[in-house]
Amino acid sequence: MNVTISQRAKLPTKYGEFEVVAFKEHHKEHLAIFKLPLAEVPCVRVHSECLTGDALGSLKCDCGEQLEYALGHINENNGMVIYLRQEGRDIGLLNKINAYALQDTGLNTVEANHQLGFAADERTYEVVTTILDHFKISKIRLMTNNPTKINSIEGIEIVERIPIVMDANEHNKDYLDVKEREMGHLLK
Repeated sequence: MNVTISQRAKLPTKYGEFEVVAFKEHHKEHLAIFKLPLAEVPCVRVHSECLTGDALGSLKCDCGEQLEYALGHINENNGMVIYLRQEGRDIGLLNKINAYALQDTGLNTVEANHQLGFAADERTYEVVTTILDHFKISKIRLMTNNPTKINSIEGIEIVERIPIVMDANEHNKDYLDVKEREMGHLLK
């Protein structure tokens, strides 16, 4: 895999003092946000970009809450968040907003993606191995509810799955039900 890697820089945040490295894969630029010294088997959150949840605080999903939780957790446990630029399950921001509009008419998140001609989830995780290899990490404790992530990360031993379950609200209850029922997410 052809990936260009940035220099390491400090990243002070409201969650803690981190370091950050960018990884450019074709037209996508991903981040590794981490707290040193990394644990021998670090907690790692592989988080796909969600502008509406991560930056705008959308209540339609649990993405922003999961990211905030993960950043706090890695600050306390010397781990890493791998932030993948795969907006809207990798259908892009424009299509994600079109999917939101379809959801406003009664379709669920999977049905909306299908209506737009996409799979329920278009994301891939090959670059995760490249990023972890860069840090010489071969074993992780993966913070996820998504079995596809668990099964898609190759060449890295997942020692433990750490659930990252957020409380539902009136705007994302159906979304979370669909993730569990139709996509197999481990929300209990």
